[in-house]
Amino acid sequence: MKQQETVCYNIKSAWHAISRLYNEQASKHGSSASVGFVLLNIDSKEGTPATQIGPALGLEPTSLSRMLKSMEENQWIEKKQDPLDKRVTRIFLTPKGRELRKKAKEVVIDFNTKIRQQIPEEKLTPFFEVIQEIKKIVEHKNNTFTL
Repeated sequence: MKQQETVCYNIKSAWHAISRLYNEQASKHGSSASVGFVLLNIDSKEGTPATQIGPALGLEPTSLSRMLKSMEENQWIEKKQDPLDKRVTRIFLTPKGRELRKKAKEVVIDFNTKIRQQIPEEKLTPFFEVIQEIKKIVEHKNNTFTL
């Protein structure tokens, strides 16, 4: 089987192309695609527990800690102790963070709009169905892939 015929190669190469595009846009604002995704996953009113951000984005705790520290230094986020559970640290957007989040959201919406303008819905619908099926197969706990 040729590399270009494998499912994983096509998913990964497509994601890398999208990631490069997002990073190019984010760099104009002194940011990165990863930071943009974190900003988009923070509840703008209630904040978000730090422990929920990493799993939602597939980030390792060490990487997330470094990223949150950098975001705090850039004044995009602030950390606050949860008033109901002192063990929980909630992440909140600062005014600068809300502005950067707005820009990140615009980039994501613009990308999706352009894709939907060029790829008809009758092709996108089965694409989303197949991607969801692949995700289910990979995440299934009884899966035993042997290498």
